[in-house]
Amino acid sequence: MRRSFRFVLRPTARQVAALAACLEDHRQLYNAALEHRRAAYAKAGVSIRYGDQSAELKHIRGDDPDGQGRWSFSSQQATLRRLDKAFPAFFDRVKVARTPGFPRFKGRGRFDTVEWPKDATCGHTAHADVNAAINILRAGLALRQAAQAA
Repeated sequence: MRRSFRFVLRPTARQVAALAACLEDHRQLYNAALEHRRAAYAKAGVSIRYGDQSAELKHIRGDDPDGQGRWSFSSQQATLRRLDKAFPAFFDRVKVARTPGFPRFKGRGRFDTVEWPKDATCGHTAHADVNAAINILRAGLALRQAAQAA
């Protein structure tokens, strides 16, 4: 059974801008969630989990309707799950005495994936044509291809 598909897009300039904004907002969410976890542990010795950060997501979206609030809640939860998976992988590597590789902050060139879970919509109402890109798992690849074609 095939669980993922890769679509080759030829996005318009407006779609490229919207995809780039989506990627940037998800990268900022990932980095902010990582900083939240690191600060909570450094200051209070408290471990923050996915459930805690997912519960805060509603408030984050409400405080930033033109930024984080414009994207799909489900896709943002998937970004938080991505960070949550990085921590068990890190501790598993520590247990087997391999080079651990603590989860890192992602720069612009190091974050190129946004996932929309099944049946989720893009959520960006100002650019409804971005919904054509709903199942792209490698948004960075599509952006690079569009830049090369231009």
